[in-house]
Amino acid sequence: MDAVLQNLITFATTYGIKVVGAILILIIGRIVAGWVRRLFRKILTKREVAPAIVGFVSSFSYFLVMTFTVLAMLSKFGIQTASFVAVLGAAGFAVGFALQGSLANFAAGIMLLVFRPFKIGDFVEVGGVSGTVKDLRLFTTVMNTPDNVRIIMPNGKIFGDTIKNYSAEDLRRVDMVIGIGYGSSIEDAIATMSDMLKDDSRILAEPAPQIAVAELADSSVNLVVRPWVKKDDYWAVKFDFTEGVKKAFDAKGIEIPFPQRVVHNITASV
Repeated sequence: MDAVLQNLITFATTYGIKVVGAILILIIGRIVAGWVRRLFRKILTKREVAPAIVGFVSSFSYFLVMTFTVLAMLSKFGIQTASFVAVLGAAGFAVGFALQGSLANFAAGIMLLVFRPFKIGDFVEVGGVSGTVKDLRLFTTVMNTPDNVRIIMPNGKIFGDTIKNYSAEDLRRVDMVIGIGYGSSIEDAIATMSDMLKDDSRILAEPAPQIAVAELADSSVNLVVRPWVKKDDYWAVKFDFTEGVKKAFDAKGIEIPFPQRVVHNITASV
């Protein structure tokens, strides 16, 4: 009994303090990890960062602090943590190499959420696809095309390509080309279209609309018409103006030509 009691005292003396220290490290580590997670969540939320990034960064910070806490606990018992770090590093490298495509999409998703070149509800063109952004995830972006087709595109392809955001600005310029015949009066055509622009309340006075002769084409004199409108009125103004020009030109006898080809028939004499 004396020998057993002595062994228990020796064990308690040797490992008891280490166990208590490890428990204290765990408690303090969890408190610090929770505080760090709340701090990141508060800062990112205050800066209006996307919720997906807020959740990821706060969770990752908590996991990182707890990893260091566990390593500190193991070192308290004299365990060499360098080997654990090496194993974790090798495992991370292997997983990263195997999932390099997914990790590239994940990194691109983080960049899209941080820099926000577009937001949900914007109409964008990227990677040869145009559509309205419905959801922005960490790995993919979901869009609906104008004919209501669902497109799910990897974020890596989006971030590595040119992004056209048609909803970013409040105003847009409608670019139209109207052709008239060479026998028609340029002044009458310009005056007619100017009156149409003034009569349309959706067309803004500032910036001022522009009408000019752009090109002397093969069978027409091409005029450019460039009014400014609010982004929500873009397509309605474009469609209505195109229809209105045809009706107004027909009423005033201004020719809208179509391509013509002159064929000379040469009869060879025998």
